[in-house]
Amino acid sequence: MRIEVLYFEGCPNYVPTLDRLRKVLREESVNVDVLEVEVKNAAAAERLRFIGSPTIRINGLDIEADARSGERVGLACRRYADGLPSEEIIRAALLEARKE
Repeated sequence: MRIEVLYFEGCPNYVPTLDRLRKVLREESVNVDVLEVEVKNAAAAERLRFIGSPTIRINGLDIEADARSGERVGLACRRYADGLPSEEIIRAALLEARKE
């Protein structure tokens, strides 16, 4: 399993998202390294299809199924209901990845 967290420097939700992700990984007994990918400019955002900071991808797929066809890319803050991706969304994406 490959887990990436894409972010840009200065994103206030980046570190709290990492903490939440690692908490869920511990609770679900998933022992994988989390690759942190800094998106430094608009060209990198376009190349990575970056839809906002922070973004979690598992096996190349965004944890939010609705965001996978994201047509808007760029250096922007990602909007989640409480500012961070929920533990439930992270767990569901892990379950989906385990079924692959």
